[in-house]
Amino acid sequence: MTLAEITQICADLTAQPVTREWVPEVPIALEFNGLAYSVMMGTPADLEDFARGFALNEGLARQLSDITDIGVAEVENGWILRATLSGLGIEQLTERVRTRVAESSCGLCGIENLEKVAQRLPKVPEHVLAEPKAIFGALKSLRAHQPLGRATGAAHAAAFVDMDGTILHAREDVGRHNAMDKLIGALALAGQNPAEGFILSSARCSYEIVEKAVRAGASQLVTISLPTSMAVERASAAGLSLWSLAREDSVLLVNDSSGGL
Repeated sequence: MTLAEITQICADLTAQPVTREWVPEVPIALEFNGLAYSVMMGTPADLEDFARGFALNEGLARQLSDITDIGVAEVENGWILRATLSGLGIEQLTERVRTRVAESSCGLCGIENLEKVAQRLPKVPEHVLAEPKAIFGALKSLRAHQPLGRATGAAHAAAFVDMDGTILHAREDVGRHNAMDKLIGALALAGQNPAEGFILSSARCSYEIVEKAVRAGASQLVTISLPTSMAVERASAAGLSLWSLAREDSVLLVNDSSGGL
């Protein structure tokens, strides 16, 4: 992180020098099987988890064993993540590379992308609804799992919480999607079933956060802010129980798909 001396101006118009740390944000290029797939802006930490979670969420890998030979390299203009993929996900990789090459040549790819957004999500596992006290407990301890957030005030966190409210895994990034990918990669490596607890995200609850949770196999998602309309629709269709506007003393149960189990 970069330290900087800046000026803080208070409500009484007094000014004083303060030292701040900026959250790292750099280009991270992802290459699979020697093919350049995507460049993401993110924080260069837990990058192997990021590669695993990204590949799983994108459908490039169906299981952890499909992802091997992960390499992380810092280069002049950012970072490069390289990995080898096997299994059926290779078809998705080659199709995405083909589509990206054609994206500037016609309008068909826009139609294809709209269809992709509307694709049916898998149904989440049957589950018992989390107790609100477990959510409140996790929120109270979340900051202890956010060293980057405490230092900069500018990083998102994604955490996996057991049904008792204990945070078992947490990852941070300047990007909310990246934080989710890192968490999902960490859970896959640990052999942790996401349906055995809930995912807690400090981010805005957009449809992408819902979809990442569902595709990872989670059954419940808790977010700090309110969801978008599409996030609610996608959560309901997939059977994901969704909690939002979570605070240490209150939370909204937006979608209860537990079925009273």
